[in-house]
Amino acid sequence: MTFPIKPLAATIALFSASLAQADGNIEGRLMDVQGKTTYTDALIRVDELKRDVLTGASGRFRIPVLPAGNYTLSVIVGGEAVKQQTIRVTDNQTTQTTILLNEADSELEEILVIGQAAQVQKALDRQRFADNTISVINADAIGQLPDSNAAEALQRVPGLSIERDQGEGRFVRVRGISPDLNAVTVNGTQLPAPEGGRRAVALDVMPADLISALVVTKTLTPDMDANAIGGSIEVESLSALNREGGFYSLRAEAKYDELTDQTSPAYGASAGNTFEFNSGQRLGVAAAFSYDQRKFGSDNVETGGAWDGGQLEELEQRDYRIERERIGAALNFDLEWDAANRFYLRNLYSSYKDDEQRLANVVTFGEEVFDADENENVFEDSPRAAGDTGLAEVARELKDREETQEILSTTLGGEHFIDDWTLEYALGYSKAQEDEPGGIGGAVFEAELDGIGFSNSRKPRLIAPAAYYNGDQYQLDKIEYEEALTEDQQTSFRIDLTRDIFINDYPSQLKFGAKMSEREKESQIDAYEFEDFTDHGFSDSQLTLNNFSSGEADYGLGRFGPQISASKVRNIINALNKSDFINAEDSGIEDYRIEESINAAYLMANMELDDLLLLAGVRYEATQHDFDGSAFDKDAEVFTAYRDDNRYSHVLPNLQARYRLNDDTQLRAAWSNSVVRPTFEQMAPALASEGDEAESGNPQLDAMTSSNLDFSIEHYTGTAGAISAALFYKDIQDFIYQADIAGQPGFETYSEVESYDNGNAATLTGIELAASQKLTQLAAPFDGLLVSANLTLSDSQAQLNYAGGQRNIQLPNHSDTTANLVLGYEKHGLMLRLASNYKSDYLLEVSAAGDKSGDIYQDAQTQLDFSAAYNISAQLKVNFAITNITDEPYYAYQNNTKYNAQYEEYGPTYRLGISYNSF
Repeated sequence: MTFPIKPLAATIALFSASLAQADGNIEGRLMDVQGKTTYTDALIRVDELKRDVLTGASGRFRIPVLPAGNYTLSVIVGGEAVKQQTIRVTDNQTTQTTILLNEADSELEEILVIGQAAQVQKALDRQRFADNTISVINADAIGQLPDSNAAEALQRVPGLSIERDQGEGRFVRVRGISPDLNAVTVNGTQLPAPEGGRRAVALDVMPADLISALVVTKTLTPDMDANAIGGSIEVESLSALNREGGFYSLRAEAKYDELTDQTSPAYGASAGNTFEFNSGQRLGVAAAFSYDQRKFGSDNVETGGAWDGGQLEELEQRDYRIERERIGAALNFDLEWDAANRFYLRNLYSSYKDDEQRLANVVTFGEEVFDADENENVFEDSPRAAGDTGLAEVARELKDREETQEILSTTLGGEHFIDDWTLEYALGYSKAQEDEPGGIGGAVFEAELDGIGFSNSRKPRLIAPAAYYNGDQYQLDKIEYEEALTEDQQTSFRIDLTRDIFINDYPSQLKFGAKMSEREKESQIDAYEFEDFTDHGFSDSQLTLNNFSSGEADYGLGRFGPQISASKVRNIINALNKSDFINAEDSGIEDYRIEESINAAYLMANMELDDLLLLAGVRYEATQHDFDGSAFDKDAEVFTAYRDDNRYSHVLPNLQARYRLNDDTQLRAAWSNSVVRPTFEQMAPALASEGDEAESGNPQLDAMTSSNLDFSIEHYTGTAGAISAALFYKDIQDFIYQADIAGQPGFETYSEVESYDNGNAATLTGIELAASQKLTQLAAPFDGLLVSANLTLSDSQAQLNYAGGQRNIQLPNHSDTTANLVLGYEKHGLMLRLASNYKSDYLLEVSAAGDKSGDIYQDAQTQLDFSAAYNISAQLKVNFAITNITDEPYYAYQNNTKYNAQYEEYGPTYRLGISYNSF
């Protein structure tokens, strides 16, 4: 279905042309003379008309449709007028002006310097005057975030929390919503996801050097993509036009991991220059490069939720040794042809290499029982109580793989002011891929031993005899090996037209536009399973673990036993013909391609009624999915093509308001609607059947929709000061969960199909409280203190359907309480920050729709981080940081906190660095 863009545009143009309009425009630029920088996100107010605009990129601002006459322009930072300038507007003319700040030494300099308070102030100004509800984190002058990556910086924002991998922040949740239900864009171009089945983008791949700001939009407007139930995260990269002339920055850093006693380097550089031409054009070129290596590890003991009535079926010891390497690069071009015409080309590249080696001891408790058919005793699984010992099957496993994730984003666009019209357009291309060129998924050495047990149900400790640690007891059983490549590409084009008008003397805007996007997700896997080694020339004595061991593993949760050498395992693989060991089922069923097309159009308008801003509009999105995969019949060992398609569309109304009670206090209200498509794993065209049972994705899933209500009050209290409270409610329809879909269309002949289905509804209700303040009113030296805190309390409910009825659960990955407390200090070149982040426990995994006893939860976590920096000179700075000061572990449990699902320790990480800025 296509949306009638041309008739809509013609109708709006005729309508707007008939409305009253004034003749003059003001186009200007705000500059800080002493820093030789432009100043973004400051408010420019026309005092006589009480009209406000925010400065944008390059410090530019535009005030259209002004009656002829003299006006006073006030520059407002932190709610205070810091500069005034008189200007005359003439009929049918565009008046150019430049406003200069810091022309002499003054207290204004304290507002505009680089530092914690300055960055908080800029963020608050941008949030304060936005049409909708946003949260902003500004980097300092050229992109240095206070946290190590974008994800960890965003956890400080009210309502946001992060999902960690091996202790590192990776994915961001907005208001308790899963990362797969939020959008991530870079310079307006949506990022695809490297992982095969996900939509979520890991933000730890975004090096801080490449970023100028992070913007979280919590109430979408009609001109934004609607694919965010929680919120949309925009990554804004560097622009050279924000400075005059050339600049550069260099940094070097060393990180020390306490758990593994390893040190790793990191360094980055960024530079730019602005070239001015005789005819007035300005070309800005900015580039950045970042390299970050981290060698670290973790100690783990987990059960995976294998508890049955307080007894344990299985436990696993894991020892991780990990090396992660991040490379980031950006190259941006910005061209100001004149004050009314701008073009840009923004390029971002990120590479994330994860080299992980995992040793695991998998202990399955059981007993010997007599098998009459075999006429012998055989091992049978049997749960065991804490303190008891007995027979167990033990598998010593090695996983050794290297994955490389790459993301490339390119955006080419422009902005043009044509009388009372603004034309914007952008062509975006992005690609993400995850490449695993060949990894050991599991080399398994097995033994059956007696006298095995455990103590402590929360952090299980193994009870084992000496034979457990003897490599001669274990024989190589199998090696799983995998080569995988996932690619996700997206191309988009958008166009937006805005008309500035007056309606009954009230300044207003009409805006409409369209966007087309094409996305393709492709997964390719070749899986191999090597076994029956004695049939391929290996003797039993060659296959004992002692022939593959390389000393004792360094494991902090007890004694582990011998390590397994990855190189010796690979020697076995290289000695065999891989093609003889192909796992046809796993290789074929995981190969699929999904094409996704989304065409959208919108219409919106806003009007400033004195102290009231109203925004209303509607967005239309049409979605088309085409699926190409495989179905595998295990009984017949036959593959057949699995093709399907799905079509749907949504109309999404939107209404928002902002009301200024006084100069320092304002109210907001919003009703918005959003739609998120299923993840690629959930709708994958992959079916594996055996008899009348099957496992499958579900291509016919409906998209999830959410109707959102938001109310807030904001009060601003001077430099870096604000107090706010927000209420939010989300009504989510067609919630997706794991389910048995046997009997549904396409699966009528099956008795059981493990897949995904749409639930009835889910709701999320919450309140966000936030406050920040620089305590300048205190006596020296305490006037350098800065305090920031936020608290989010929320409640969620989702409904699961199953054959016997219904069950209510909380939304997966939703913490009902998140909180941050940041204590900062800056004075005389010294900057200190102590930051605490808390999130309560949350539902991680639903085991069965009709039985909550197997549900897995992540326990509450509190992490404490410290950072310090000192300016040796105006250009040279040293910094020091400690992450995870208190060695907070990761803990997940099965239904009750005393029953371990996973316990993992990481230890603190220390960073010491130095940076030099040319300005």
